[in-house]
Amino acid sequence: MRGPYASTVISADAGDVWAYLREFGNLHEWLPGVSTCEIEDGEPLAPGVVRRVEGAGGVFREQLLTLDDEERTLTYATLESPLPMRDYRATCRVAPVTDSGQAFVEWYASYEADAPDKIAKILTRGVFVPGLESLRKRFS
Repeated sequence: MRGPYASTVISADAGDVWAYLREFGNLHEWLPGVSTCEIEDGEPLAPGVVRRVEGAGGVFREQLLTLDDEERTLTYATLESPLPMRDYRATCRVAPVTDSGQAFVEWYASYEADAPDKIAKILTRGVFVPGLESLRKRFS
């Protein structure tokens, strides 16, 4: 099964978008439905750091697995989630659109679940698409 996926083009330099997106503790600033996002354990940008995210969907605890400034990617895992899923891993990537100077941003995930299509729909429609739309508006 293909996991949830969303992408967008932002009218801003890829380096500027990445500089903002790579901040693991700022989710509450740009993801709709998130009321708080706090670094609870570890250095804010070091792999292994844990963030606690609260919002309309409940409480999530997520751990940064990788942060690659050269490739402009970050990958994180969910440690606790109100959603019935396991082994959740998500990646955000920012790439330059070379002919326009814009930024291409994608967000995708993999996980195990008893109802994977239902979870994919929740994540795509409720998190990834509105999140990238909000990020795009932030830079417009």
